[in-house]
Amino acid sequence: MRDSIKLRIVNKLREGLRITLKSTLGLTGGAISGGKILGKSVSGRMDQMTRALGGGAAALSRLALDAALPARCLVSDELVGQSGQIAPAAWGRIQFIEKPICESCGAPLPFDVGAGAICGGCAAHTPVYDHARAVFVYDDASRAMILNYKHGGRMDGVAAYARWMARAGADILGESHFIAPVPLHYTRLVRRRFNQSAILAQRIGCLARLPVAVDLLKRDRRTPSQYGKNWRERHRNVAGVFSVRPRWRARVQGAGVVLVDDVLTTGATVEACAKALKSAGARAVFVLTLARVVAPGARA
Repeated sequence: MRDSIKLRIVNKLREGLRITLKSTLGLTGGAISGGKILGKSVSGRMDQMTRALGGGAAALSRLALDAALPARCLVSDELVGQSGQIAPAAWGRIQFIEKPICESCGAPLPFDVGAGAICGGCAAHTPVYDHARAVFVYDDASRAMILNYKHGGRMDGVAAYARWMARAGADILGESHFIAPVPLHYTRLVRRRFNQSAILAQRIGCLARLPVAVDLLKRDRRTPSQYGKNWRERHRNVAGVFSVRPRWRARVQGAGVVLVDDVLTTGATVEACAKALKSAGARAVFVLTLARVVAPGARA
């Protein structure tokens, strides 16, 4: 919210500066449209001046806005140096996931048993997707950060989240042809106003230089919230809910796809998505999330 207010104010300042320059140069109403000044078009020179002066105005306006709306920690709401940062104390409580991890679901393992090791959960139930990776553990220390973004619309951490996710998922991104977000049903999208997974997917796509298929998957019916449901209930709740849109079917065949979501809990939603993609001919389906739930006592 804070960053969106800043952006609107900066854009207004830039537009006001542009109008002032047009008036000064006598360009309002197109009076000298196409004219030349020192061998360059008036409009080109004006744009150069606007960019130069606009950059200074933007810097000054951001300083003023930082004083009026100081940057706050993504977790604790403490004051920090700039937007998108986490205060040292809160940073120390977040459990970032590092190797050794389960080769399949990406859950942290208690000790290193060599390449290709999988956790007990994946040994008992092989996921439909091929590999999953996440940045940190979803717990009391990180919950506020996720909820502030997902339900509070706080966007100042998106750039950092995308960088962390691109780093955590470097191996799967390298094997993929494109990225797709887990979709929301349109009624939920209208109420929330944005798809948090799609925003992350677009940022990661830029970092990884991979195309992003925002509308690859369709949620065919609205389902009750997964909150409070156990493993079996969650899987039953989303069974057969997703499908690949017809215009993407040819592109999906033989492709590696990275599914992006905010949190991996039981894996029910991403498995339902993976099943739809593999039914449409995808060669491999990977999962990349910002956070994931882990079993109590697991090392991270």
